[in-house]
Amino acid sequence: MIKIKIIEADIGQLQVDAIVNPANSYGYMGGGIAGAIKKQGGHEIETEAIAFAPIPIGHAVLTTAGTLRSKHIIHSPTMEQPAAITDLATIKEATKAALECADENNLKKIAIPGMGTGVGRVPKEKAALAILETILNYEPTSVEEVILFDQDKEMVKAFDKAFNG
Repeated sequence: MIKIKIIEADIGQLQVDAIVNPANSYGYMGGGIAGAIKKQGGHEIETEAIAFAPIPIGHAVLTTAGTLRSKHIIHSPTMEQPAAITDLATIKEATKAALECADENNLKKIAIPGMGTGVGRVPKEKAALAILETILNYEPTSVEEVILFDQDKEMVKAFDKAFNG
């Protein structure tokens, strides 16, 4: 069973095997979490992600993390087009794809933010439940711990409510 931890944190603080980027299928890293990853870790992360494009929803790719403390970034699309609206089914697919990518690369500790809650427009509490449900129903081969994080206090509260009731 995967250990779950919920924290309020900035991307630059996370020292994990990988941070999950709720990406778009093209690998462009404009705003939100993707923008923060690129700003703090460097443009080479986006360049590497774009080289894998198109990344279908339900799939994820691993790149370096540039200058971030994390070792890698897992790019798991929650939308095909940049800044598109998404839904709960897609968030679940993206979460599962991120976990599978982590397992395929023998990663033990990953961090997942509130996916689909920014430009994707999914309510935070619904997204938190979808992400948590997917993690709890997943059978890992190498993943031991998932940190659910965000720097948005409301997202962290939504994760906490989904996990602790």
